[in-house]
Amino acid sequence: MLTRAKTDNGVLRGRAEGGLTVFRGVRYATCERFAPPRPVPAWSRERDATVDGSIAPQGPSRLEPVMGVPERHEQDEDCLNLTITTPQADDRARPVLVWFHGGAWVSGAGSWKCYGGHRLAREGDVVVVSVGHRLGVLGYLRSPGISEGNLGLADQLAALRWVRDNIAAFGGDPNAVTVAGQSAGAHTVQCLLGMPDAEGLFRRAIIQSVPAGLGLGSARTAQRAARRFHARLGTDPRTAPLAHVLTAQSEVAREAAGRSQLNTTPRFAPVAGVGPLPDEARWATCLAERAPGLSVVIGTTGQEMSAFYATNPALRRLRRIPVLGAAAADTVERVASAAVFSRPTRHLAGRLSGAGARVWAYRFDYAAPGSPFGAAHCIELPFLFGTDADWATAPMLAGARPDDIETLGRRLRTAWLGFVRTGTPNTGTPWPRFTADAPAIHYWYR
Repeated sequence: MLTRAKTDNGVLRGRAEGGLTVFRGVRYATCERFAPPRPVPAWSRERDATVDGSIAPQGPSRLEPVMGVPERHEQDEDCLNLTITTPQADDRARPVLVWFHGGAWVSGAGSWKCYGGHRLAREGDVVVVSVGHRLGVLGYLRSPGISEGNLGLADQLAALRWVRDNIAAFGGDPNAVTVAGQSAGAHTVQCLLGMPDAEGLFRRAIIQSVPAGLGLGSARTAQRAARRFHARLGTDPRTAPLAHVLTAQSEVAREAAGRSQLNTTPRFAPVAGVGPLPDEARWATCLAERAPGLSVVIGTTGQEMSAFYATNPALRRLRRIPVLGAAAADTVERVASAAVFSRPTRHLAGRLSGAGARVWAYRFDYAAPGSPFGAAHCIELPFLFGTDADWATAPMLAGARPDDIETLGRRLRTAWLGFVRTGTPNTGTPWPRFTADAPAIHYWYR
């Protein structure tokens, strides 16, 4: 069955899927290489929205050995589209969850099946919007005269504005928007918290495994990455073939990772003081001003860096050293996890709470019995998004019992949905708020 929704630009035609209505490939803006996002021209005839739109140009994700290999999608530089999953395109004004995917700013897509919002929309009677945006060099190169930088952030901000202006046509309430993201997507949410241009676009935030230890992004790091990229590409990136751009981008990442490949810091990422993202001082001021009106869920997994280090050749060689090798490798992983994820995440939670936000903190500790990764980065995602079939080949879930995934998944989704609907996570058991005086953390176990 087909369903129609009238946006500011024209009428879209979505499709019924499992008792829900899904609109795919919904354009919220359009773009050209190294140019800001532009509004979509209006159209007069009804436009089909039953097929996924193009995703950002990218190579294989470095976390495929952990998450599994996603389905193939057409790639195109003009990739600014949404996937909207709603119980019904009516006038019910449901709460809205806007999802920003992870992928170290170089991979991922909101339209991947593993990020499907069907279970959340069905169980919580909410509208789920997944965002596609520019990645890597095309989204975050900072090079004077070519690209200012932060174009990917500008895309995401444009998506939120489109949601504000149009989501009512899809059964959503523009005044009840929760922004949520994981990893690089969580960093987007962190940026939005102190971004003046994002004022009024959301009321609540869910921040999953944010690499807060990376800060808001350094101009010096961006300049160094740009120099290396230009040297590798050897020609004008404005006119270079896309394949050459992606190859040079990958070469910069490999070089920056070092001989041991232990430096996992992305080279092309948001930069403070560029475009919609203010410098750190203005960001902090804006966050403090906005905090009293915010509700935030924020947390990490139990072994974040295992996803990056468990297959690292240098650490695998270290683990083979008798007696102390495994302990030394575990220490490297724990220290890196604390520095990049857990410690700065608690600091951000305290900063938000101290400024007046209502904050709930968590740690997700589920580890599949047959997985070498433990409670790794991304382990909570199968409990929230997609279906069991979409995650069936994920190595991080090796040996997991379907009953465990169903039980814990329903509990986690109930908590997240309670937060989206009311501003308070619903767990059925006490989950104290995080404050400076009582930095409570809720532990999600199997």
